[in-house]
Amino acid sequence: MKVIRHVKAMKEALANNKMKKIGFVPTMGYLHDGHLSLVDVARKENDLVVMSIFVNPLQFGPTEDLATYPRDEKHDTELAKKHGVDILFIPDVKEMYPDHFSIEMKLTTKTNVLCGKSRPGHFDGVITVLTKLFHIVEPTNAYFGLKDAQQFSVVDTLIHQLNFPIHLVGLPTVRERDGLAKSSRNVYLNDQERKDALVLYDTLKLGKQLVTDGTTVPSLKDELTKYLTRHCKGKVDYLEILSFPQLEEVHSIESTIIIAIAVHFDRARLIDNIILHADGTTVNRIG
Repeated sequence: MKVIRHVKAMKEALANNKMKKIGFVPTMGYLHDGHLSLVDVARKENDLVVMSIFVNPLQFGPTEDLATYPRDEKHDTELAKKHGVDILFIPDVKEMYPDHFSIEMKLTTKTNVLCGKSRPGHFDGVITVLTKLFHIVEPTNAYFGLKDAQQFSVVDTLIHQLNFPIHLVGLPTVRERDGLAKSSRNVYLNDQERKDALVLYDTLKLGKQLVTDGTTVPSLKDELTKYLTRHCKGKVDYLEILSFPQLEEVHSIESTIIIAIAVHFDRARLIDNIILHADGTTVNRIG
């Protein structure tokens, strides 16, 4: 496995692989099973697997955890190598954003709901860094986890509207044995919060059952809100039911929907979701 830290070296390393299928897994590091599941699928479906590790400052707000975001480059490198990554791209901030970086990208749709509603500018930072990474790597396939479903939807818009020749693949959320979604921020939970956090997945499972039983959207929203607020020890940021991937309000369940939740604990904000067909069956892969 090659570890590369500069854009020029990255372009040179990929120059002789233009005819190969390149699978790309962009991450912010502190790798867990969710990231590695993307690598494992990319390894099966491509000739060359590239992973990036870059904690992107543009997608953190002024009160968010950029400075304390967990990092462990040595461990990440070992895991990437073990799972078959061919090239690991680890640029620093100056490499990605040179002095006097004068381009600003702005997303005008899909930002007034879910995480975008309480994190203004977050997805502008996401599309900026991904535009750069897509141009640097020029992947055939790009792999993202559906745990951050709003991000997946935003990336889908980016690829289609800017005509990137990239096939986008969304893969299912990887969970702990008890159902908690894997996340780099789980390390911030204390023992009690770790137990309390299970209410997110319990709420989603209830939602799946209600959709399977043929509930209406108002009843679904009411029942899930009552259940979450009754059992949740953290501060609920949102519980939303939207069309997917459009992320628009729905009045009836006639096509694919997402039930999405965000909860603040003392030092961690956790998100989780479930994407369902109209009959209540789970969407596990997109693309």
